[in-house]
Amino acid sequence: MNWNLGELFANEAEFSGAIDSASAQARDFELKFKDKLRALSAEEFLGALELYEGISEQIGKIMSFAHLRFARDTSLGAQQAKTEQACNDISQSLLFFELEFNELDAAKQDEFIAGGGRFRYYLSLLKQRKAHQLSLPQESVLLKTSPVSGEAFSRLFDESMARMSFDFRGQKLGEEEILSLLHSSDREVRKDAAASLSAVLEQNSHLLGYIYNMIKTDLKIRCELRGYDKAEAVMHEENQINIASVDALIAETERSFALVGKFYAKKREILGYDALYDYDRYAPLGGDESEFSFEQAKQIVLAAFEKFSPKFKQIALIAFERNWIDAMPAQNKQSGAFSHSGSRDTHPFVLLNFTRKRRDVFTLAHELGHAIHQYLSYGVGYFNSFTPLTTAETASVFCEMLVFDYMRENFSNLNDSQNFKRSVSQEAQGGEIPNEHAVKHAASQDSAGSCEYAARDTDTPSQTASDKTALRAMLAAKIEDIFATLYRQIGFTTFERRVHASADELSVEQVGELWMEESRKMFAGELILQDHYKSWWSYIPHFVHTPFYCYSYAYAQLLVLALYGLYKSGRLENFVQIYTEFLSSGGSDAPQKLVAKFGFDINKSEFWRIGIEQVAALVDEFVRG
Repeated sequence: MNWNLGELFANEAEFSGAIDSASAQARDFELKFKDKLRALSAEEFLGALELYEGISEQIGKIMSFAHLRFARDTSLGAQQAKTEQACNDISQSLLFFELEFNELDAAKQDEFIAGGGRFRYYLSLLKQRKAHQLSLPQESVLLKTSPVSGEAFSRLFDESMARMSFDFRGQKLGEEEILSLLHSSDREVRKDAAASLSAVLEQNSHLLGYIYNMIKTDLKIRCELRGYDKAEAVMHEENQINIASVDALIAETERSFALVGKFYAKKREILGYDALYDYDRYAPLGGDESEFSFEQAKQIVLAAFEKFSPKFKQIALIAFERNWIDAMPAQNKQSGAFSHSGSRDTHPFVLLNFTRKRRDVFTLAHELGHAIHQYLSYGVGYFNSFTPLTTAETASVFCEMLVFDYMRENFSNLNDSQNFKRSVSQEAQGGEIPNEHAVKHAASQDSAGSCEYAARDTDTPSQTASDKTALRAMLAAKIEDIFATLYRQIGFTTFERRVHASADELSVEQVGELWMEESRKMFAGELILQDHYKSWWSYIPHFVHTPFYCYSYAYAQLLVLALYGLYKSGRLENFVQIYTEFLSSGGSDAPQKLVAKFGFDINKSEFWRIGIEQVAALVDEFVRG
């Protein structure tokens, strides 16, 4: 299963033509409106804003094509850089617009905002950022030099990681394959995989350390120029959240680190080890290392989505049948997984590196959650479709929970090949592929569905002892996923805070020490991180691509746990409808207002405890057995 990037541009001639067209439109726009916004009426300004959005959307489509082509083949870095430069040149002609809006007096700005229609929230955010905008010449320099500053080191990181080869027992493996072995049921396999990963990262430590220092320095310079007091403030502004809220999230999460220690103490007892080491972190319990074909994963996800909402299932089915997904590992392919929003006249594009593990089923659900969110938000327009990271992860993590519950409830059937084929095909297959336009505009067709919270009866007669062991193993894996999304990401954030707090370049050894100190905290002494783990910070892409991104995963995880608990409780009858509307809103309103539709106040620290209580309940269930 591979993408068809021809849906974006049929050939190179069409791609080049799109660049030329966008360039010409941008120049015309500049000639028509530069230094003239003050004289426009509210209606005329709205017309200009619609033109600005349209050209920006064309640039976005061009960059989407370049990004996706590079993700599928990272040897095409030169083409990627050429396209980035072309788009930066086009953007130079548009740069004046937002800057000039913020040079208007407050009364004129408010007039334009009041008459801004669907752009009101976008314009209000733009007004809030006025304090950190520079002059047009300064902004022009920053835009012109961006391809050879942080963006260049980000590209170097991607290309370097894609070219790394990891020796494992006579085989040459890629990053995704070696990381996958850390989930093996064979302890010696995990140990050897950890050693191989560490060896290659250490061999490349100078390069990776230099890249990280340059990213850190580039961000520091840009923050100083714009008047931000901390490197993380840029991300908080983009996420529409204040630092006090982030501090509250971190504090509430750190206060519950004991849950992690409690879990790993029980896991060590079950495995019968004297101690747990870093390579034991994701060891499956009970030898459960079930494999899933991509077709099986597809049917599980479709069935789980169908149970929640026919709309979710329909959009996912379109994704499978119309090649929205590039699924399998390949040489030079970017590691990891993502869903790219694509363009509103095509669809989202999902990248996976599917290795047949149970966790790959959850990764598929996660990225399809992103794709559903992106697809639903097309309706609010290009500018409003961009969600802050704090809510961008909401659908993805929620969809993981849907699949987890489905797999738990249907565990016996999923572990029996005949029952699997019969039960899943009955739930997820059949019927005509829905029309994309009909799916997009059928939000009112969703019903609330069943919100009864199923009791967890672990002693049903139909379950064998083997089933119970495997179910416990799956619960453990899910808890570890939550830990990775919540506690690990908070550890990443506190690590980044300490790295970026240093005014000077840091040696690889210094970065490694900070990494070890922050990584150890969550385990409460129950899992030992060995010396070789010092280098493992260096393969985390978020530190390079999007500094201070990671707390948004923790934010989303706790938000989703609260939302999912509300859904399962049945206290909100029309939950599915409200949730679908929430996703369809994209970034057209403040996260606080969107979440308030469910009755939650994310500005209160007590809110985070709701999700943590859900985590505690899962850990208690695991410990009880």
